[in-house]
Amino acid sequence: MVEITSKNAARQTFMPLMRELVRAYQAFSHYSADGFRLSGSSLTQPFTLGNTEGMTFKEIGDKTLITKGTLTGIIDRLEGKKLVKRRTDKQDRRRIMVRLTRRGERLFDTEFPRQIIWMKKKFSQLSKKDRDEAIRVLGLIREAFEAE
Repeated sequence: MVEITSKNAARQTFMPLMRELVRAYQAFSHYSADGFRLSGSSLTQPFTLGNTEGMTFKEIGDKTLITKGTLTGIIDRLEGKKLVKRRTDKQDRRRIMVRLTRRGERLFDTEFPRQIIWMKKKFSQLSKKDRDEAIRVLGLIREAFEAE
């Protein structure tokens, strides 16, 4: 086994894949954010709660990859805009559930379909075969990172 040093690290055979994955994620993120800005909304967080009965902070954090400390501030701001509300979980009073308010649901009902149309413009440039292959390969990458 060859020792990895700072001089040979960039020549690892997986580096082109890693770079392309990062570039694809950045391009996706920028394009998605542009869709929200063009519609006049910069609020992506309520979309995680759309079509749910609510989620705990942990569930939201797991889905959005936002840390608990950052998420608390986001939920505070969304609550201030009357888009979400917090409730104590009836089964476990230690858990706080966050759910959309009626105003938040209206925003979701308006903006989520608009965002899907925006994203469809790019994803429809790929054939079904290419989309299926991307799903398969990205699943393999995810599984490799989830494996112990």
